[in-house]
Amino acid sequence: MTIKVSVVGATGRMGKLALELIDAVSDLSLHSTLDSRSELAQTAGADVIFDVTNLEVSKQVVAHAIANGQKIVVGTSGWSQLHLDQVAKQLEGTQAAVVVVPNFSIGSMLATKFAAEASKFFDSIEIIEAHHAGKVDSPSGTAIRTAELISHARDAKPILLPGVGQAARGQVVAGVPIHSLRLSGVSAKQDVVFGGESELLTVSHETSSVKAYSAGIVAAVRFASTARGLTVGLQAVLGL
Repeated sequence: MTIKVSVVGATGRMGKLALELIDAVSDLSLHSTLDSRSELAQTAGADVIFDVTNLEVSKQVVAHAIANGQKIVVGTSGWSQLHLDQVAKQLEGTQAAVVVVPNFSIGSMLATKFAAEASKFFDSIEIIEAHHAGKVDSPSGTAIRTAELISHARDAKPILLPGVGQAARGQVVAGVPIHSLRLSGVSAKQDVVFGGESELLTVSHETSSVKAYSAGIVAAVRFASTARGLTVGLQAVLGL
């Protein structure tokens, strides 16, 4: 079966990659291309919507998909746990599916998984994430999701937070300080730093181009075509 895909945010870096993948993969076909100002009615008839826009637009795209019983993969940054809880309620009693993937990189998914496990053994934890200068949101969706998974893995056990309230101490998400860098010469990089007695552990992951997200995007679209309800994270998509 060929999966018909509508790409919302088709003019951006991730949208262009999605178009290349749809053209290259035999079981995917392009249904429609939309930018952030396009009429969402153009997605009617698509098997899966692929959304890579910005948070405010993404909320509208997701609401439209749910209202019309459609399947959607969300690669847009900024979806917090509060937003996801609201989506889960909206999905109740519908045939729709929302698959939210903060990061389509398999390496990033594994790094986040390793960081969540390591967090059980350290009380001093901070995240440093860097992205290209054109990324408009911070912290990144990956960093937010990593912080939330760390909090969950620790059963909300408090993390040491010296200097909270000082402007340079980053944004605290789920109890974890996150420091965001936006720099030329960077694609995407995240370090989760753990401090212990006389030791330092860093779980680091870096991508050099959007090509790193290719396998994850294809897997998420295929998964979404038969999914129901809310799914969060590439790990869940891959059944890990």
